[in-house]
Amino acid sequence: MPAKATKKLVDVATLTKAQAKVELMRLALEIEKHNESYYNKDAPTVSDAAYDALRQRNDAIEARFPDLVSGESPSQKVGAAPSGRFAKITHSVPMLSLGNAFTDEDVTDFVDRVRRFLKLPADEMPAVVAEPKIDGLSLSLRYENGELVNGATRGDGFTGEDVTANVRTISDIPHKLKGRNIPDICEIRGEVYILGRDFIGFNKSAEKLGIQAAANPRNFAAGSLRQKDPSITASRPLKFYAYTWGAMSEMPSKTQFGMLEWIGKAGFVTNPLIQRCESVDELLAFYRKIGAERASLGYDIDGVVYKIDRLDWQERLGFAGRAPRWAVAHKFAAEQAATVLEKIDIQVGRTGALTPVARLKPVTVGGVVVSNATLHNADEIERKDIREGDTVIIQRAGDVIPQVVSVVEDKRPKNAKPYKFPDTCPVCGSHVVSEEGEVVRRCTGALICPAQATERLKHFVSRLAFDIDGLGDKQIQEFYEAGIVMSPVDIFTLEKRDKRASQKLTDREGYGETSVRNLFASIDARRKIALHRLIFALGIRHVGEGNAKLLARHYVTVEAFREAMIAAGKGHETEAWQDLESIGGIGDIVAEAVVEFFAEKRNVKALDDLLKEIEVQPAEQARKDSAVAGKTVVFTGTLTQMTRDEAKAGAERLGAKVAGSVSKKTDYVVAGEEAGSKLTKAKELGVNVLTEAEWLKLIG
Repeated sequence: MPAKATKKLVDVATLTKAQAKVELMRLALEIEKHNESYYNKDAPTVSDAAYDALRQRNDAIEARFPDLVSGESPSQKVGAAPSGRFAKITHSVPMLSLGNAFTDEDVTDFVDRVRRFLKLPADEMPAVVAEPKIDGLSLSLRYENGELVNGATRGDGFTGEDVTANVRTISDIPHKLKGRNIPDICEIRGEVYILGRDFIGFNKSAEKLGIQAAANPRNFAAGSLRQKDPSITASRPLKFYAYTWGAMSEMPSKTQFGMLEWIGKAGFVTNPLIQRCESVDELLAFYRKIGAERASLGYDIDGVVYKIDRLDWQERLGFAGRAPRWAVAHKFAAEQAATVLEKIDIQVGRTGALTPVARLKPVTVGGVVVSNATLHNADEIERKDIREGDTVIIQRAGDVIPQVVSVVEDKRPKNAKPYKFPDTCPVCGSHVVSEEGEVVRRCTGALICPAQATERLKHFVSRLAFDIDGLGDKQIQEFYEAGIVMSPVDIFTLEKRDKRASQKLTDREGYGETSVRNLFASIDARRKIALHRLIFALGIRHVGEGNAKLLARHYVTVEAFREAMIAAGKGHETEAWQDLESIGGIGDIVAEAVVEFFAEKRNVKALDDLLKEIEVQPAEQARKDSAVAGKTVVFTGTLTQMTRDEAKAGAERLGAKVAGSVSKKTDYVVAGEEAGSKLTKAKELGVNVLTEAEWLKLIG
C-alpha cells in the first residue's frame, strides 16, 4: 500500500495545466515502482484496487490535457521491462493490456463506443465473448510446424523473458499441437496459475519445513514459472488456461469464439465457463453469475473480460494507446471487512527471514473466516502505522492469504503503542540484520536457530559441502525430530553417543547393523575436509561454492579465516575488513554476510565445537605467475581429456576465475565438443575462444 498522503489530492476537474504536469510525473513514478514490484519481483506493494485508482487518475488527467501525454506515460506502457535474470524474447505481436470497467454503466459505454465506431444501427448489438479474468502470469507460446519453440512472459508488452525450459514442465502446455491443418506459425497466449487447494497445500508444507510461505496464488505462480532451475518449476503444480493468440500464419476461424474452440482442439485447456453473449443484459448476468461462483471456482479471478466476437470487427476497431478498443476487463470490487488486530507474531523461515503475521479477531471476508493476515515486513508495518489493538481493514481481493489494507485510526485504543520490530530472533535470540536494498530482516543464528536448523543441516551434508553418503534430507529430518542430530557437530559425535545411548540407532525402524555401520563409516570418511567445502557448508548467506573457494584461497587455513572474520567485525576501518573487501569477486554484500555470521558468538562456538571433531585441510594457494592468473574463463561443451569439474579446479589453482556465463569481461572461452549458446555469444562479443588442446597448451 502507498504511504498516507500528506495532503488531499486535488480534484482532476480543478487542476491547472502546470499542476497536471507535475501530478502526471508523480503518478508515472509511483505506477512504474508498483509495476516493477508486481511484474519482476512477484511481490506487489499495492492492492489491485489502489493500483487501478492510480491509473484511473492518470487517465482522467490525460483526458483533460491530451497534449501532456508522453511516450513514458503509464497509459502508453504495459507491464515492466524484463528483469535481466533471463534471456529476452521480442514478441512478434505485442502483448498489450486491457482497459477497465468498474460499473454496469461502464459496460454499457463500452458496447455503445463499439457500436458508434463501427457505425452499427442503434438496435444492433455486436456479439461479445465473456470469460473469467484469471489472476496469474501472462505467457506467450510460439509453435512452428506444430512444435513448441519457445515460451515468454509478457514483460513490457514488447519484450519478455525466455522461460522455455520452464514451460515445458507444465502439463497443460502441449509440446506438439494436435489435429490437421495446423498453421506453420502459431502463437498461443494465456495465463499460468495455480489452484487454491494446491497453493494452500504448498504453504502448509512450507510451514512444516520452516520456509517462507507464498503471499498469494498469483505471486506463487509467477515466482514458480520464473525459476532459474526448471526442476523447481516442474515440482510446482502449475496450470495454464489458453485464451488468445499472437502471430498466426493463418487463422483457423473468423470469430473469437471459434478460435477458442480451435485452440481447445489443438491440445490446450480453455475455460469451460466462456460464453457468447448478444446483449448488455447477458454480459451483466454473466458477470454476476461468475461473481457469485467466484469463491467456489478453485482458482483466483479478479473480474470478467469482454471481447467482440467478430475478428474483422476487432481489426477495424484496433487499439487506443496500450489497450484494444474491442475488449475490456470488468473488474470485481475488493472483498473487505473490519476487525481487531489482537497481536503481531513473528515467524522465522528456513533462510532466517522474519515475517510478521497479524493475529486477528476472526471475521468473515468474502465467505471465508479469516483469523490471520500477512503484514509482509517491518517497513510495511511502519508505513501503515499498524499497532496491536488497532481496528484494521482486511482485504482478500481473491487472495487466499488476506492483507491488512489500512488502520481505522479513530478506533485506535489510547494505550496502543507503535510496533517495535524485534532486533533479536524470537526463536533463538540471535541478533537480526537487514541487508542494504532488502526490506526483509533475517536471523543471523544460521547454525543454532531451530527455525532454520533442518534446512541448514541438509545443506551441511549436501554434495558440494560435506557430502555424507547415507545422510540425506530424509535422515536429517528424522534425526532432528528425534533429537539425535540438532547441530553439525552432532553428526560427528553420533557414533560416540550411540554407544552409550539406551536406545541405539539399530533399534530404529529401517536401521540394521549394516546400514548403521555404513553410516558411521561415511561420517568418518568426511572428518577430513577441504576449507572451501567447510566454508560452503556453514550456509552463510550469499556464500556459494565460488565465493567459498575465493575465501579459502585467500585465507588458506580455517584458523586464519576464523580470526580474520572476527577481526573484520570490529569495523570497516580495520585492516581485516579492508583485506576481506579487497578479495577479487567478494563485494560488500558477501563481506557483510560473512562478518555478520561470525558476529554471532554462538555461530563461532558451533564452529569451534565442530573443529574439535574434524580436520580442515589448508587451501591450495592460487598461483600468480601462470599465464591465466587473474583471467576470467568460461568452459562450454564436452571436454574429452578431463571433466568439466577438473578443468575448473585446474584453472582456479592457476589463479583464474571460472565464470558460468559469457560477458564482455570474459578473457577466454574454452569450447569443447557440441558447444552451444556460450560459444555463439563469445563470438558475438569478440571473446578469445580456445579449443581444449589450445587451453592445455596455454596453461602448460
